[in-house]
Amino acid sequence: MNCQWQSFLTLLPHWMRQDVDRLGRDGLQELRIRMGQPPELILQSGASRLKKQTERDDINFVINAASEYSPWAAGTTAEGFLTAAGGHRIGICGVGTVKDRSLTGVHYPTSLCMRVARDFPGIAQRADGIMGSILIIGPPGSGKTTLMRDLIRQRSSKGLGSVVVIDEREEIFPLYRGHACFPVGDRTDIMSRCPKAAGIDAAIRNMNPEWIAVDEITAQEDCNALLHAGWCGVNLLATAHAGSLQDLRTRPVYQTLIGYKLFSHILLLRKDKTWTVERI
Repeated sequence: MNCQWQSFLTLLPHWMRQDVDRLGRDGLQELRIRMGQPPELILQSGASRLKKQTERDDINFVINAASEYSPWAAGTTAEGFLTAAGGHRIGICGVGTVKDRSLTGVHYPTSLCMRVARDFPGIAQRADGIMGSILIIGPPGSGKTTLMRDLIRQRSSKGLGSVVVIDEREEIFPLYRGHACFPVGDRTDIMSRCPKAAGIDAAIRNMNPEWIAVDEITAQEDCNALLHAGWCGVNLLATAHAGSLQDLRTRPVYQTLIGYKLFSHILLLRKDKTWTVERI
């Protein structure tokens, strides 16, 4: 497991660091900081709270530390998040500014969701012999993105072809100052902050990939783009929220993908982060 834990601690106000380090070094998944409330640690074993309440200055400290007081980095809060050194991701809530029904900024932040970036090289090893397109499903927090990250490295480093990753929200391979925070593999190309459908189309036209990888299929537009890629002979790696195969089949947005048998295998993750292989 790889994690730049010290980088995460330096994002925190000094009064939080010792307790967060003691409680969360090995199992912290998220740190929730809400103005006027004690910070909440979301751990693998449950939740825990610190005693002192968070103030406005604490939230400002985290944002300034994550952006390193850079106007360019702070400007990325227009999308509601920041990526800090080590790949740690900070979601921001506050007063939103909206244009054409899209979020263009977050002002007066009142709460933060700090997600600890942890990488687990080798967890996809059991999928080594699987050929064809793969869909990873599981409930929130089960590790779908982490597993897919390792699948991408596996495919691109073992002679199985080049992989183009459409990383719409920089969650598969978070970038810091333009560089990926985790190893990406020998033949991986990354398109960040691009809508999935547009990125898939651009990858097919411009990059001639053997594989295309996308995270969190949520819209029919995404499904249509994946179908087009599959019909063009591209193998696919993707994730979707579903607790079981039956759950997947009952969701209208996924029925087209299942009906056309776009994916040959499904990796089903459980809450304890173990997974099984299902063939379609």
